[in-house]
Amino acid sequence: MNIQSVKQRFGIIGRSPLLERALNTAIRVAATDLSVLIQGESGVGKEVFSRIIHELSIRKHNNFIAINCGAIPAGTINSELFGHEKGSFTGAISERKGYFETVNGGTIFLDEIGEMPLDTQAYLLRILESGEFLRVGSSKVLTTDVRIIAATNVNLDDKIHSGKFREDLYYRLNTVPISVPALHERREDIYLLFRKFSGDFAEKYRSDSITLTPEAKLILENYRWPGNIRELKNMVEQLSVLSEEKEINVDQLVDLAPHVKNGLLPSRGIENNLNENNFHEREIIFKFLLEMKSDLSDLKSLIYEMVRTNDLTLPDLGNLKNVTNYNSESVFSKKYDRPSSPVQDEEFSTYDNRPIILQNKQQGYQRTEDVEEITSIEDMEKDMIRKALKKFNNRRRDAAEELGISERTLYRKIKEYNIPDKL
Repeated sequence: MNIQSVKQRFGIIGRSPLLERALNTAIRVAATDLSVLIQGESGVGKEVFSRIIHELSIRKHNNFIAINCGAIPAGTINSELFGHEKGSFTGAISERKGYFETVNGGTIFLDEIGEMPLDTQAYLLRILESGEFLRVGSSKVLTTDVRIIAATNVNLDDKIHSGKFREDLYYRLNTVPISVPALHERREDIYLLFRKFSGDFAEKYRSDSITLTPEAKLILENYRWPGNIRELKNMVEQLSVLSEEKEINVDQLVDLAPHVKNGLLPSRGIENNLNENNFHEREIIFKFLLEMKSDLSDLKSLIYEMVRTNDLTLPDLGNLKNVTNYNSESVFSKKYDRPSSPVQDEEFSTYDNRPIILQNKQQGYQRTEDVEEITSIEDMEKDMIRKALKKFNNRRRDAAEELGISERTLYRKIKEYNIPDKL
């Protein structure tokens, strides 16, 4: 089954490359019995992916159950999952089968797996390794054939380091990882989802669907969406009820949902007109500028050391003319009358009010290398990404860490700039 048919069958809206990559992984792993760990922020639709995997698997005719591990009290979760014997604890007036027994042959989706207690994690690890489990209060070993799909919106590495999640369980669950992108990483899909939700609301209540002006649409696309798709749907329903106009402009949007303007992405604000850059792109730029600053400082130190060791004398810096653009061969080169010294007739070019020695006719100094001007932010980003990929032999995770961005953002930028797979 291809991605487009899966979208239609499960009502998935979007054309983001990150979304399609996650869907493609889900489709490919569905035919197997491997454990899957779905990662993503709250509200991105992780349960939909678990249902896709189940419905496309050989277990599709058997039971599927979704369990929120964070919603079950720690004292009863073992009983809920594995069952209990009569009299095993206060209130156990009869024996009870757990989910792993009743869903035998099917699929169990364990949401918020990071909230599962440590003792329950030990039981779950045994099921993953051997399919065996014990009811609470029983010594009889039971077996089950259940596929486990887990999901989390927290960083399990942090949980492992703090001793709140078993490392061995993590590796058993994370056989095939699926990363569901957050809504702010799918900006091209935001208005598509807006129209879908507004159309569904209008059809349900027999009214006209709402739309947005281009300016209001831009604000919506630049909002951070901490609640992701769930938050967007709630906002559409709110606007559909409260708005007196069917086409909502910026003023009306901000009036009905003032938090939208306050939650704009740092580099996506309407006021600064940076509609082509996102937060992660700014991180790359800042890192590049810091490296440039460090290189410039090193260069200055090198020049002053050359002046000192060669017993050169610099002209009065106050007499130098400010120059914003320069070239070692251009008219900005200037000769200065120098006091007597072992070295004469140096040629200077100025940058940032400081002289750079370009040539010495007697000693044969080489001219400085022309510096190619960086013409655009895109060129800077592309160059930094290529260097990082080459440095780490095309290992994208290491390159992303070096650049200070997420692996998903790096994947998108590689595709956007048509950077070759191997450098």
